[in-house]
Amino acid sequence: MKALVFPGQGSQYVGMGKELYDSRKDIKDLMESANEILGFDILSLMFSGTDEDLKKTEVTQPSIFIHSVAALKAINGLGAEMVAGHSLGEFSALVANGVLSFDDGLKLVSERAKAMQEACDANPSSMAAILGLEDAVVEEICASISGIVVPANYNCPGQLVISGETVAVEEACVKLKEAGAKRALLLPVNGAFHSPLMKPAQERLAAAIENTKFRKATIPVYQNITTTAVTDPDQIKKNLIEQLTGSVKWTQSVQNMIKDGASHFVEVGPGKTLQGLIKKINSEVTSASAI
Repeated sequence: MKALVFPGQGSQYVGMGKELYDSRKDIKDLMESANEILGFDILSLMFSGTDEDLKKTEVTQPSIFIHSVAALKAINGLGAEMVAGHSLGEFSALVANGVLSFDDGLKLVSERAKAMQEACDANPSSMAAILGLEDAVVEEICASISGIVVPANYNCPGQLVISGETVAVEEACVKLKEAGAKRALLLPVNGAFHSPLMKPAQERLAAAIENTKFRKATIPVYQNITTTAVTDPDQIKKNLIEQLTGSVKWTQSVQNMIKDGASHFVEVGPGKTLQGLIKKINSEVTSASAI
């Protein structure tokens, strides 16, 4: 069985999407419609902006979504039988399985990005990558810290990202190194994604999601929160909202997709991050880029 997977924040690069834009008129038209929907020229930032331009959350998230859906259009779905997305990538996955239109998905992604940026600005917070420890050890140490710090991204075995108040994250990094972590690195982000500090953003996104039409999925989406196959639009909405303050359980999602028959994964969007993670989760399945 073939599964499509969609990347999240961090996979952006200057020039992203230009080859897709130049490849076909229908893809060009789709991408140009993004400028009208967003009210600014995001394509110029994607094609010829700077790294700093693309690092801004309100630019990064829509850019990755636009690239991913354009790439999806280029491959025409490839006969996939299941989809999943890493954090932001879940919105691209919901276009792939017919739950969201491109227009509605882009509007939600833009609202999500703005809401997350506001939440980041309101609290000094950060994230850190923890390498070389069992998930249970990371969870236990995070729980022992007095401030807010939680496991945010279960990326693959031995690679977990924590998120929370800056002081609490720094304290956790010290304790995690003492516990045997190979590395505990603060990430160059200005907020605590997938933590309780995203609660204000969650409330704003929830309002936008409730006012958006979600259709029944044509194929299952394995959502970050549940890690299992979902097709019901109301449940998909609920899981999308919970995702902002909950953990991205990518390892568990991929394991469940494989358990349910996935043997070939196709990464749809910029970069090859998810292919690398999938190989570390299970080396017996195959993975490749869509384009």
